[in-house]
Amino acid sequence: MGVEREVLNIVVVGHVDHGKSTVIGRLLYDTKSLPEGAIDRVKRIAKEKGKPFEYAYLLDAFEEEQKQGITIDTTQLQFRTEQRDYVIIDAPGHKEFLKNMISGAASAEAALLIIDANEGIQEQSKRHGYILSLLGIQKAYVLINKMDLIDYSEAKFNEIKQEMNEFLHNLHVFPLKYIPISAFFGENMITRSEKMPWYKGEPILKAIDLFEKDRGLESKPLRFPIQDVYKFDNRRIIAGRIESGTLHVGDEVLISPSNKLTKVKTIEYWADKDKTDSIYAGMSVGITVEDEFFNQRGEFIVHPDQAPLVSDTFKANIFWMGKKPLVKGTDYKLKLATQELECEIHSIVKAIDATTLETIEDAGQVKTNDVAEVIIRTKKQLCFDEFKNNQLTGRFVIVDGYDVSGGGIVSGLVKAWQAVSKLTGNGLEMIVNCFDDYFYVLAEGTVRKLDARPHTFTVGDVVSVTGKTYEYPEDFDIIDIQTKVAAKVRKAKVAGFAKLGEYTYDDVPVIDSKGAYLRLEVKNYGEFIRELEAINDWHSKQASSFTNKWLAFTKYRNIPVVAVLGAAGTDYQI
Repeated sequence: MGVEREVLNIVVVGHVDHGKSTVIGRLLYDTKSLPEGAIDRVKRIAKEKGKPFEYAYLLDAFEEEQKQGITIDTTQLQFRTEQRDYVIIDAPGHKEFLKNMISGAASAEAALLIIDANEGIQEQSKRHGYILSLLGIQKAYVLINKMDLIDYSEAKFNEIKQEMNEFLHNLHVFPLKYIPISAFFGENMITRSEKMPWYKGEPILKAIDLFEKDRGLESKPLRFPIQDVYKFDNRRIIAGRIESGTLHVGDEVLISPSNKLTKVKTIEYWADKDKTDSIYAGMSVGITVEDEFFNQRGEFIVHPDQAPLVSDTFKANIFWMGKKPLVKGTDYKLKLATQELECEIHSIVKAIDATTLETIEDAGQVKTNDVAEVIIRTKKQLCFDEFKNNQLTGRFVIVDGYDVSGGGIVSGLVKAWQAVSKLTGNGLEMIVNCFDDYFYVLAEGTVRKLDARPHTFTVGDVVSVTGKTYEYPEDFDIIDIQTKVAAKVRKAKVAGFAKLGEYTYDDVPVIDSKGAYLRLEVKNYGEFIRELEAINDWHSKQASSFTNKWLAFTKYRNIPVVAVLGAAGTDYQI
């Protein structure tokens, strides 16, 4: 019996004229994932029609196979590498794709965003980037295609990279890599291109294997929504389906949102052969707990240190399919897991035409088949997770009357206006300027800081390793030398937080919270800590001497000269 191979779902987005079909066709061709005879048939048809062979035509071969009764879904194309299997989600249009993603019919874990190197960033490119932000997809590569049309220019590539990075950062989308390619000629598809020796990264097929697969449901935090409570003899059996995580007899659990602590007493069973002391995601079970609390349908049983978000107000992205428009200020019913609550559409931040992605700010209603960013207020407290962290408890439906009229995903809590970027976790917080850009302004004769769009990063979030004026490695640590808090970043994602006294130096590059490189090595780390602990006044000569010795501000930064300092545009900011 063979070992089950890992599967990763990737969505490919980009304007059709920017080579999306060619990229997909080339991936299928290079991985030998096409139906037998498909390539020869496409080449023959192209020759008969007097057209040159195009890899984009290979997608038509799949359609033809489907018409002949062979089970191949043209919207979910499959290929494999040595490491894993891949499913490419390629919906015909925004409307179908967004509806499927939000309603749960499709699920992309990573994304490839394709841009034409010759045309540069178009409005469609920005709209496709906006799709990624709507869906909270954090693992993304940007492919700069048709590099052959600009003579494989590194300068042009960097120009597009900087412009797209600035736009995507405003959406809180942080691409892990930018890869220059020519899909038609196979440059940087399987092997590194000799025509772009300046590119030091991986070709596409090797790069996608670096995407980290989301953790399985069993390894995610425990989410056990209560379906019902049954009284048997003297037992109160709590029944439901474990959506994620694992639960054991004797575990301390929190019942949310009522915040009651208890322990699992038994896991119930019908026959002796079903007796067990542990249960996990996907199982429908009954348990008893030690305390005779009043438990009710809709509450979540969780582990105390991994509680869900609880609020009566949250931000969401919804796809509306109702017969009547969704109207601001109107009451609806919301269903999330086993919870059913009355809710109100408090505000419609943006109504978005699902076909064109054109937006209306502060709209009064959402039309059928359109998408919207909304703030929802429920009549009482609701348990949920952000969709990016747990799709099963971050997805909901809206009922209008007796009809399910919309699907939605939770994008986050409604918070007060945030002025600075932060890293948070383990009860710690670090204010960071390492994702801001610095410029020398010629008109002023001084260095000025251009603040990044404020964002709060928590464990598991992708961070911005590349900005206009900085580029960090994928693995690095951040130390705030004044508050003595440390954070670890691995594969461009926040991996953990600790007080400096509990932090372990792993011999990776380290920066301070403002982005200066810390000259740390295993042999001098103890000396660094001793000198840091000796500083009592950060305005003293001692502090100045310390920073000059240990910090190198331009290791991962450059400070470009600009005539005047302009602010980044506000289009699409969320």
